[in-house]
Amino acid sequence: MKLILASTSPFRKAILDKLGIDFDTASPETDETALKNETPQQLVERLSIAKAKAIADKVSDSLVIGSDQVSVIDGEIIGKPHTHENAVKQLQNASGKIITFYTGLCLYNSSTKQYQSEVVPFNVVFRELTDQQIENYLQKETPYNCAGSFKSEALGIVLFEKLEGDDPNTLMGLPLIRLVNMLEHENFLIL
Repeated sequence: MKLILASTSPFRKAILDKLGIDFDTASPETDETALKNETPQQLVERLSIAKAKAIADKVSDSLVIGSDQVSVIDGEIIGKPHTHENAVKQLQNASGKIITFYTGLCLYNSSTKQYQSEVVPFNVVFRELTDQQIENYLQKETPYNCAGSFKSEALGIVLFEKLEGDDPNTLMGLPLIRLVNMLEHENFLIL
């Protein structure tokens, strides 16, 4: 079977490349608007399924990977800051707190129309940060297109006290350990 990543994210592509398998990528063109009273977990699961299904409906004999992620602090979803000012506010708010990332993962079989889905949490515990540390970090890394205003795979690691989760790839948007299990369930073996 052909494997397709329903994402144009260079981060997700790089994570999937770690498995050393052939795959294609495709843009799922999915409306990502949250539904009324939808929890962060419900949102990412629904969107990961919708993304995978959007591509699976257009192809045959393929396994399609859908994924979506949100970050939550104090019960509120936080997005990409886009500006320096917003990034400062996000990092000030995160100082000394825990940000939970919820990553929805779906593997959709286009032949059987069956899918597996899961929501995988990952916690980032922030150090107490000074305004000067925040400013220095933002000047060096400019993470304005990253949810939470940091890049954990780069200098952002200095902002953290600890990371809590089963798979560090989850934090970057694609839980590989869970994905490998899903692929094996479909008899798509990596090794």
